[in-house]
Amino acid sequence: MAQVVMRSLNKMYDEVHAVIDVNLEIRDKEFVVLVGPSGCGKTTTLRMVAGLEFPDSGRVLLDGDDASSRHVRERQVGFVFQHYALFKHMTVFENVAFGLRARPWRQRPGRSEIADRVLELLRLVQLDGFARRYPSQLSGGQRQRVALARALAVQPKVLLLDEPVGALDAKVRRELRRWLRKLHDEVHITSVFVTHDQEEALEVSDRIAVMNKGRIEQVGSPEEVYDNPANPFVYNFLGNVNLFHARLDGGGEVALAEPESATTASGTLGGGRAQLAYVRPHDLEIFREEPEGNGVIPADVDHVGFAGAVVNVSLRRSDNGEIVEAELTRERYRELQLKPAERVFVRVRNARVFPPDDYSI
Repeated sequence: MAQVVMRSLNKMYDEVHAVIDVNLEIRDKEFVVLVGPSGCGKTTTLRMVAGLEFPDSGRVLLDGDDASSRHVRERQVGFVFQHYALFKHMTVFENVAFGLRARPWRQRPGRSEIADRVLELLRLVQLDGFARRYPSQLSGGQRQRVALARALAVQPKVLLLDEPVGALDAKVRRELRRWLRKLHDEVHITSVFVTHDQEEALEVSDRIAVMNKGRIEQVGSPEEVYDNPANPFVYNFLGNVNLFHARLDGGGEVALAEPESATTASGTLGGGRAQLAYVRPHDLEIFREEPEGNGVIPADVDHVGFAGAVVNVSLRRSDNGEIVEAELTRERYRELQLKPAERVFVRVRNARVFPPDDYSI
């Protein structure tokens, strides 16, 4: 069993409160991703779990034991860095074997056992046949797999990954993160993964912890966090969003503030105060002809951008000049045949409102 529990972790650097009262439980064999913008405290949190940093207050429990003051060597964790940290003068084999050979002699495996373990790991990370090469002879993705094999060689209870694919190009990054998720499912090791990439977090995790300004804003499954964000920061961070000024009426419905363009969505706030309505680009519908009903906004096509299977359309509202972003399937785009400067009509399909106190994004 390899469970990680963080209880009320706090860390200060000079006058900066880098981590604030972080509480998180990571279950045995779970893959949890810490995600957030740069400087939010996610790497500092990971380093406190590893023993590379020590909390000013709070505790790190590994399998129920307080490890807060233990040295990194005593925590049985493997750490994979963004920039590989491979030894350039060592072959792939020697890099992977390093942690085993560095053990005290009473705990050190025999030479043949080390060789068997290293070759087994190279097969696992699909680098068998590369044992005699040096890091300079490998691609970025291959180097990162060597770094992963080196971390696994010492048979850690917990695997910690600090933006391990961040230095790679987009295509290799996608391939490696999917491979990494598959590897996790094969080796069944408790894993904590740090990234600032929202798509990456949603794709590989069992659960996500979204961090902001040193705090955890929300923890949940990828679907839960994306579909039911706890506050505007989470909603805004985990995907593109359009903001509409709106007002909650007496019946608990949200209406856009402009009288000529109203739409409704479920609401739970009271008092009829001004609100902000949050809408994902894929929840905007575009029409050539003005459809019947409320909630229709006239707009002009500003820009059309192709992004693989989807088409991103920037629209300038004719009532106030603001830009809104819509996302269409290729099929819907072909039906509409949109061109810049053309007048179209936009309808909001779904909207989300939050209490005014939550608007600090």
